[in-house]
Amino acid sequence: MKVTEHIQNAKEKTLFSFEILPPKKGENVDSVLKNIEPLLQYNPSFIDVTYHREELVYNEFPDGRITKHSINRRPGTLGTTSIIQHKFGVDAIPHILCGGFSKSDTENMLIDLNFIGIHNVMALRGDASPHETYFSAHPNGNRFANELVKQIVNLNNGEYIDGHTTSNKTNFQIGVAGYPEKHMEAPNLQNDMKYLKQKIDAGAEYIVTQMFFDNQAYFDFVEKCRAAEIHVPIIPGLKPISTHRHLNIIPHRFHIDLPQNLIDDIENAKTTKEIKAIGIQHCIQQCEELLDFGVPALHFYSMGKAKNVEEVVKEFF
Repeated sequence: MKVTEHIQNAKEKTLFSFEILPPKKGENVDSVLKNIEPLLQYNPSFIDVTYHREELVYNEFPDGRITKHSINRRPGTLGTTSIIQHKFGVDAIPHILCGGFSKSDTENMLIDLNFIGIHNVMALRGDASPHETYFSAHPNGNRFANELVKQIVNLNNGEYIDGHTTSNKTNFQIGVAGYPEKHMEAPNLQNDMKYLKQKIDAGAEYIVTQMFFDNQAYFDFVEKCRAAEIHVPIIPGLKPISTHRHLNIIPHRFHIDLPQNLIDDIENAKTTKEIKAIGIQHCIQQCEELLDFGVPALHFYSMGKAKNVEEVVKEFF
C-alpha cells in the first residue's frame, strides 16, 4: 500500500512509522530484525530503510605509501527492505540517493525494487561523502533530489534513461525530505522552500521532516508549506535523546537547535538513565502536541536502537 493510501485509510487517525539502518558490512541482518521486532507490536504502517553511498578510505603504510579504496559500510538496503516487507508484511521504504550513484545505478535499483514488489521510495540528494567538503554528484548521476524525483516519475511512465519505452510501467510513490529549520546548505528557509516546492512539482507525494525538538518549528514549517502551495502530507520526524553527547552530536550532524529547557534538564542530570528518561518524556510531550495538531503520522528515527522509541510509542499506539 502507498503511504498516502495508509494516511487516507486511517481517516485522520495518526499513524506510526520509523526508520532503520541496514546492518554494517559483515553483520547479519538478524541483528537488525531482532531490534525492530519490539516495535512491530505497535503496528507501524511503514518502515524506512536508509541507503548508503560508498566512501573513500585511506590507508597509510610505514614506508609512507598511501592507498585509497572505496567501501560501502552498509550495503544491504535492498535485502533489508525485501525481508521487512515480505517477512513482516509491513510496507518497507528504501531511500534512493543522488550522491555516489549514476542514473544507471538508480534505474537498476528501481527495477529490482519493482520486481520484488516494493512500490514506495524516499528520494534524497544525500550528504557529502566523508572525504568531501561539499556535496558532489556522480558524473553521470542526478545532482539534486528534484532531478531524482523526475527520473523515478519517468520510469513510472515507462521511460528509461537510454530512451527505451515500455508499457510495463513502474508504480512508485515518492517521498522527499523537508527541513523545518532549513537544509544546512540553504541560505535561508524561504530559499529552501523553493527547492522543496520543486520536488513536489516534479512528482513527490509526501514529505518526511528532518528531526526537530521544538514543535513550533514544525508548525511554522507546515504553515510556510501551505502558503507556498505545497499541499501534500507532511510527516514529522522525531527522536528521543538518550545520551549527554547528543547535545553536541545532533546539532553538529543535523544542523538543528535544541530547546534550552531540554538542554538544562540534560545537563543537570546525574546519570545516563536520567538522561534517557528526560529524552523520552520530552519526546512524549512533543507527540501529544503533534497529535492534537492532527499530524498524519509520527515518524521516529530509531538509529538502530528501538528501546527508547518503544517507550514513547507505547504511550500512544
